[in-house]
Amino acid sequence: MNVMGILDRTKEYAVKKHKEVNQKYDGFDYDFHLNMVFKTAQKFIHLVEFDEQENVLAACWVHDIIEDARETYNDVRKETNETIAELAYALTNEKGRTRAERANDKYYKGIRETKNASFIKFCDRIANVTHSKNKGSRMYGVYRKENEHFISKIYVPECEEISEYLRRMFDEALVS
Repeated sequence: MNVMGILDRTKEYAVKKHKEVNQKYDGFDYDFHLNMVFKTAQKFIHLVEFDEQENVLAACWVHDIIEDARETYNDVRKETNETIAELAYALTNEKGRTRAERANDKYYKGIRETKNASFIKFCDRIANVTHSKNKGSRMYGVYRKENEHFISKIYVPECEEISEYLRRMFDEALVS
């Protein structure tokens, strides 16, 4: 009998599947990014209803698994649960040649309409902005340019605090 909880099982599954496809994040093993998203979610988890927090934290580990690690919705559901699979599915980019094609209106609508998906997407973006700023990456400028559009596309009222945090990340950059 597997005594690991859903959070530990999901983390182990995500790390394993991203390693199998040699997915990297700016030269790091991909779990570096997944852990950043998870840590960001822990910081803001009070925004998520208590009985949903464990699934949301677990879903942080698999938010990219369908698009990056060749897993399907059903694979994720089998390894985790339906709620986590729905979140992973909602956070999976559309097919496309450009950022705009991959993150289109259908993609953003799916995020907004899936409970807690906007929360995880905000955590993902905060992790990406933090890393790109720390590394001096050109992506920091891309994220800054996209920021208001991005926030408007995934905004739901329960994410007011985290969306304001993301805005301030760029405001503070202007004065520092």
